[in-house]
Amino acid sequence: MRVTLMVFLACAAAGLGGCAKHADEQQEKATQPPQPAMKAAPATPIAEKKQQLGGSTWNPEWDRMIEGALPADMLSAQAAKAVRSYCPHFAQEPEADKRAFWAYVFQALAGAEAGFNPKADVDHTLAAVAKKDAVSGRSTRQEGLLQLTYEDSKRYGCDFDWEHDKSLPVKDPAKTILQPKNNLLCGVKIMESQIIEQRKPLLVKSSYWSTLRPGTASYRVFSKQMTHVPEACGAGASRKKR
Repeated sequence: MRVTLMVFLACAAAGLGGCAKHADEQQEKATQPPQPAMKAAPATPIAEKKQQLGGSTWNPEWDRMIEGALPADMLSAQAAKAVRSYCPHFAQEPEADKRAFWAYVFQALAGAEAGFNPKADVDHTLAAVAKKDAVSGRSTRQEGLLQLTYEDSKRYGCDFDWEHDKSLPVKDPAKTILQPKNNLLCGVKIMESQIIEQRKPLLVKSSYWSTLRPGTASYRVFSKQMTHVPEACGAGASRKKR
């Protein structure tokens, strides 16, 4: 009754036009899905160092992008099993802590893959490693924070638009593949495919990213970044041994 009275008084003060607008706003709010609980992820060692030196570093807004895009199965018991080596308490954590853990993982991944540079790229033109990108038709170029390719738009449904990007300079930030949101959210889809659809752990020799393949040079860089995993993970002494 109290809410109804408040709406009535607001309508009376604003007139009929204001009343209709107010009702529309209330209806829009009521139909919006609730926002997931989120928590800021800690800074990785490389992020702390780059901040001190004034270089490219992790943007906290990227945490929110990742945490808001995580599908429910990335918070499941299956996900807990996949990340047990770095987050043994994942299954018991509140949802906000689970989301913060994943934001931290992608921060460490972006630090190891691209040094947090959204315009980072590697062009594989040497015959030994050169491959043709099925979407661009050119030699595969890994680009952006997570070093992804245009083929990923076809494989994982990522928001990369080759037709829009092909006429732009290689490092043009307007390219869809270089935009942090598109790149990071594509990474979430790839990670979901690995640990949920393929039922593989976070660290595996067949991972999309060489950074997550134990024994590689880039994996050692990633491993060093995982020493500040959120406290809720309960990694404690096991983190210090890495």
